[in-house]
Amino acid sequence: MSLIDRYAVLGHPIKHSKSPRIHRLFAEQTGQLLEYSALEVPAEQFQTAVTMFFAEGGKGLNCTVPLKEIAWGYADRKTERAQLSKAVNTLALQADGSILGDNTDGIGLVTDLIDNHAIALSNIRILILGAGGASRGIIAPILEQSPQTLVIANRTEDKAAKLAAEFHSKGSITGCGYDALKNRQFDLILNATSASLSGQLPPLPTGLLAAGGNCYDLAYGNEPTAFVRWGLENHATKSLDGLGMLVEQAAEAFFIWRGVRPKTRPVIELLNLERRH
Repeated sequence: MSLIDRYAVLGHPIKHSKSPRIHRLFAEQTGQLLEYSALEVPAEQFQTAVTMFFAEGGKGLNCTVPLKEIAWGYADRKTERAQLSKAVNTLALQADGSILGDNTDGIGLVTDLIDNHAIALSNIRILILGAGGASRGIIAPILEQSPQTLVIANRTEDKAAKLAAEFHSKGSITGCGYDALKNRQFDLILNATSASLSGQLPPLPTGLLAAGGNCYDLAYGNEPTAFVRWGLENHATKSLDGLGMLVEQAAEAFFIWRGVRPKTRPVIELLNLERRH
């Protein structure tokens, strides 16, 4: 067994993950001695890989696409936010040997929007594009900020409506198809589809973004995503990608594991600088 506490991120594909770099920076900054690696694990090998990782003394895992729903099923117990999202991106070994599942995506997004970009979420009209796993993790934390309305739009209207119904008790939320967005306006549009990484976009009507509105893509890349470009073309005050969310959700996971909260701003600034060069 290793004397250094071991952590890792699991995903498929995973080699482009910035998570190991982020957690190493957090560890340096907070004086924590730990090891963090990226492990290529397809869905069908998840159960075996995770069981082995913890059996060999591992302390915690992050799970990315397409493993978050499987990780939800794996956890012995789940936090309330993980229960609601039905997806887990953080697994933590507990003192009694059980595995706790949490979802830090939503809090990561909300923190990035409010603290890093001064975008308040209360009393504004918010649109989420896509009704998949990425949307699930962010809905409850957004509703906690009391937006005026929250709408989920999806190619399959039924899927959006069902997802909205699950969160109905948490606030004002509805689901619809993309065609129902005509003649509507939103102050903040969040892209929770993975489409923009491959240059694709949902069919978004002109005039969808209100004057002074903002756009945010949960995905990130070294170049602006298709949705970030769409936001700029539609005169968004800010059109952002999800790098800040990635760092903020990682900081929350680090806190769950280590009980120490790292400073995120210097890490975000460094990663932004690196991708510009």
